Amino acid sequence: MLNLIMLTSYIFNAIMFIQTNHPMIMTIIVIIQTIIAAVYLGLLSLSYWFCYILTLVFLGGMLVLFSYITSLASNELMFMTSKMIMTTILLMITLLILMFFMDPWFYTTMTKNTDTSTMELINTFNTEATPHLLKLYNKPTHLITLLLVNYLFLTLIVIVKITNIFQGPLRHKF
Repeated sequence: MLNLIMLTSYIFNAIMFIQTNHPMIMTIIVIIQTIIAAVYLGLLSLSYWFCYILTLVFLGGMLVLFSYITSLASNELMFMTSKMIMTTILLMITLLILMFFMDPWFYTTMTKNTDTSTMELINTFNTEATPHLLKLYNKPTHLITLLLVNYLFLTLIVIVKITNIFQGPLRHKF
């Protein structure tokens, strides 16, 4: 069911990307698709670390692109036509209906007690990643992890102090 939800939302975002013509909305849709792809990749693997790092790298590049697009299209107005709104609503309803009818467990999950199924799902997610995270934070590697966290925090502070907003390609003209 979760795979079907991810696939449906990914298809919905792809169709919305084709319909938009404003660069800010296009950038936001690409960022949402990146997050959906990272969550789906995390569900397929045993650990979320790879998809977390992949998402951070990709979103870092997207934020640079987002800042350039914002500086280029800052005064461009975005218009939502009634045709676009109706197409979006119709597409969303169609995809939701298809998603529910394609799921073989839909009728059994609706008749099942939702409290027990929710608790089973939470327990599955809690026990799945625990052994992998224990290897990362236990005795041999906990000092390296703390050193890496401190190094990244110090690097963040230094980069913020070095960077000047009035220099570079995005400076404001007074």
